[in-house]
Amino acid sequence: MNINASRLENFFTEMSKIGKIGETGTNRPAHSPDEKKAFELASSWMKQAGMTTRIDNFGNLIGRLEGTNPDLPVLMVGSHLDSQPYGGRFDGVAGVLCAIECAMTIHEKGLKPERTLEIISFADEEGWRFNKGLFGSRGILGRLEEGELQRADANGITREQALKDFGCDIAKFKESRYKKGSIYCYLELHIEQGPVLDIQEKSIAVVSGISGPIWLTVKLKGMAGHAGSVPMPMRKDALVGASEIIIALNEIANQVPGNPTVGTCGTIKVFPASRNIIPEEVEFTLDLRDIDLERRNRYEKQLLDKIDEISKKHGLSYEISEDWKSEPRYCADWIKDIIRNNCEKIGLENTPELMSGPFHDAMAISYACDYGMIFVRCKDGISHNPLEYSSAEDLAIGAEVLYGSILDIFKIKN
Repeated sequence: MNINASRLENFFTEMSKIGKIGETGTNRPAHSPDEKKAFELASSWMKQAGMTTRIDNFGNLIGRLEGTNPDLPVLMVGSHLDSQPYGGRFDGVAGVLCAIECAMTIHEKGLKPERTLEIISFADEEGWRFNKGLFGSRGILGRLEEGELQRADANGITREQALKDFGCDIAKFKESRYKKGSIYCYLELHIEQGPVLDIQEKSIAVVSGISGPIWLTVKLKGMAGHAGSVPMPMRKDALVGASEIIIALNEIANQVPGNPTVGTCGTIKVFPASRNIIPEEVEFTLDLRDIDLERRNRYEKQLLDKIDEISKKHGLSYEISEDWKSEPRYCADWIKDIIRNNCEKIGLENTPELMSGPFHDAMAISYACDYGMIFVRCKDGISHNPLEYSSAEDLAIGAEVLYGSILDIFKIKN
């Protein structure tokens, strides 16, 4: 093995101390003091790998290992160090730390690639603090949406204020954007966040692509009334309507067994939220994802038709806001081949190819260049949970595959 597995394991141990909750949990909000501490630690390791480092105006940490021809488009590798509020130690972190270990190995071996290597920890991949993710990766490509800086967190702090507190200058966003053609390709290693590799007893998978998500917020309005006196046929119960819509989403996503379609209701708010009042208003989120765009769009129409049908059935009015919509983004075949070949080089046979249901920074960067992803097994498929776990052995294998893939893209020998 070329990479230093024990050093890599120590990276995870040290990083897990920042924003630690409980024994194994992590809470590192985007643009927070804890994320800044994580950046400082990662930056110290990047510098040991011979890299220069900076934090750009979107709040991304960028390490740069200069190539012999700095005018060439860069090879970008990365993920994120922010976490869910009740998250684990490996989501996003694996991609950043394994990339740093690859840079360390390149530096120690005295390899001199012609093309520059950049390792990025993107700002706010998770999206929970301001209810909009992939901020840093969209930012560097000029793909932010109107009003994003005015989004506020649960404490009323806007993204604009959080960025200023982080040391960023929003007036200089343009200076932090990447010019068209300046990124050659992008690699991202990530834990699978699903159970397939664990079931198949495989350490690594080649990623085929990232499914296209639709995020909707639905608001239903009925009529409040006394829970003990309004007859059932006369009720306009918004929560009953919401319940039927949520069940309909589940049925739509399950209509063809074996398809990778998934549907989820993640949050729900009820007003006035009293045990003896018929719910008048309900606001809830719906998440529909699929790797097949035509099927995803067909299912979306079925869902919208169901919302209309169920609302009319219960005498409810409704509003639907579209919070996120993206088509599936497929990995480049030539990069998949490189990753697969590097799996074979270290003796991994019949490496599976999996789609990604979760989105990643790779989804945003795919609009600028070709990309590829490596999945690493996580125990029982658990993620966004303190129980999230990937073994040091699997992470080292993933880093070794990433290292070999970087060298192949650089077209240099070890």
